[in-house]
Amino acid sequence: MIVRMAWRNIWRNRSRSLVILISVAIGLWAGIFLMAFYNGMIRQRIRSAIEGETSHLQIHHPLFAEDGDVAYHLGSGDSLIQFLNRHRAVRIACARIVSYGMASTAAGSAGVKISGVQPSEEAAVTGLSRKIIEGTYFSQSGRHEMLIGKRLATKLRLATGQKVVLTINDAEGELSSSAFRVVGLYSISNSPYEESNVFVRISEAGQLAAMDDAINEVAVLLHQDRDVDGVASALRARFASVEVKTWMQLSPEMRLLVVTMDRMMFIFMGIILLALSFGIVNTMLMSVLERTREIGMLLSLGMTRPLVFGMVILETFFMVLAGCPAGVLAAILTVAYTQKNGIDLSGSSEVMSSFGWESRAYPSLEAGQVGVILLLVICTALLSALFPARRTLKLKPAEAIRK
Repeated sequence: MIVRMAWRNIWRNRSRSLVILISVAIGLWAGIFLMAFYNGMIRQRIRSAIEGETSHLQIHHPLFAEDGDVAYHLGSGDSLIQFLNRHRAVRIACARIVSYGMASTAAGSAGVKISGVQPSEEAAVTGLSRKIIEGTYFSQSGRHEMLIGKRLATKLRLATGQKVVLTINDAEGELSSSAFRVVGLYSISNSPYEESNVFVRISEAGQLAAMDDAINEVAVLLHQDRDVDGVASALRARFASVEVKTWMQLSPEMRLLVVTMDRMMFIFMGIILLALSFGIVNTMLMSVLERTREIGMLLSLGMTRPLVFGMVILETFFMVLAGCPAGVLAAILTVAYTQKNGIDLSGSSEVMSSFGWESRAYPSLEAGQVGVILLLVICTALLSALFPARRTLKLKPAEAIRK
């Protein structure tokens, strides 16, 4: 009987009930879509960092991270590369010679990270060959070729075909310089990375650094993200003299980004739920006040206060439940559309690229997240109903009937 009464009561004032239904639907839609947008942005940035910048794992000499001195190398690294190539979780591993120095032209100079790479392996690990927007990738038989970021080229007023002098401290502690010709300009969504990274062949980087056949970095790309910790542990156990870092350790700003975005998500969800709770409290309180005489009559006829209290809670629950399908459906349709077509953020592309974001976002959603948001909305609604329902416990039947 209480269930039937609660269901009928919510339709006695259709306009007021529809306001709550629409509020619940909009709140659910906003919460779910916001979560999907957040997921898409984070996943996109992580994928961009792993597949275009850091890879899943990097291996260095334990002292290399302190100052980037090329003297701290891994030797030839043959056994390390062979072990990685045999590991079933590893997609590809590539050797590099990394050094830090100056890139100088007639227009100026800039501090850069110089990566000596194997062209075919680097193209497979970071997709560098696909990011060339002017000129070409490394040729088969070219010498002293260099790839440079578009932003760095603009800063140094460089174009393809022009020469740049790279100067570093080599493995013996002496200044070493060599001229390279720019054959291609690359562009990625991370402007700080683009402004500070140049690429040359590993053999020529070795000559510049006086390292002969040695390497000082191995980048590892895996088949699955979940295998990162397992492969890192296997490497540490097998090669105790090297330092193995995961992509999260290589990019601590990514951890900060995830934590910051999580907090922002909680704040936005809190605002949505707070606005929803105010609407529910106001609507249900008006409903209770308008029905004071009716509730007093029910109490006089023998209905217990807990039953009246439960009836108000049920009314709120039914109103929220009735608004949920529309909100969830609208959110799923919106996410599906934007996931396919993306959301254009090119209007703020400069700001986005400074943090490594793409100029187009693709929201993504997991079924479990829909359930969590749905549960939060329902719990918020039920908690909001406690205040109006509590007023029914204070009513005195004789006084309520005379109102």
